Amino acid sequence: MNLDRWQSLMGRLGFAGHRDVYDDLLAAYSERHRCYHTGAHIADCLQRLDEAAGLAHSVDEVELALWFHDAVYATRRQDNERRSADWAVAFLERAGAEDDRRARVRDHIVATEHATTAPADPASALVVDIDLAILGSPPEAYRVFETDIRREYRWVPAPLYRRKRREVLDGFLARPCIYATDHFRDRCEAPARDNLQAAIQALA
Repeated sequence: MNLDRWQSLMGRLGFAGHRDVYDDLLAAYSERHRCYHTGAHIADCLQRLDEAAGLAHSVDEVELALWFHDAVYATRRQDNERRSADWAVAFLERAGAEDDRRARVRDHIVATEHATTAPADPASALVVDIDLAILGSPPEAYRVFETDIRREYRWVPAPLYRRKRREVLDGFLARPCIYATDHFRDRCEAPARDNLQAAIQALA
């Protein structure tokens, strides 16, 4: 996570600085219980956005959604995405953003709940694909990802974790396509399916 990048985004959006919000986000992504959902994940998402920025008409709103999409992350709760969206909307309201912009950013963040169908809005679909790009990473990086997720859920007994994790991974494999955009489908779909199959075998 980079302060200069945050301030550049704020300038493009017509907001002033908001260093305090950056500091709050940095603190959130640095919480001790996080192993994968950290500032490194956000930095990776922003890099992937740079590689695919031409896919979004409202790229600054997409970027802001990525900054906030895991801002709230409590592994014992089921509403992290919506609470993260609430935080983003509250910030946008204080900054003076118009209602439609607040609604779009909220929708982009809530889309990272990863429902079984892709978002209808192309910008939300891009946010989701960027968030899921880790699934299509090289096998070594994917195995680190799985290890980090397990560490975040270390409080869950092993048999229950294996069953629940397999349900999640099976859910992605059952989709006709994991990725909604051609950009990520071309780059990530095949390796993601290989990684998911390997992870399911390891859980067994």
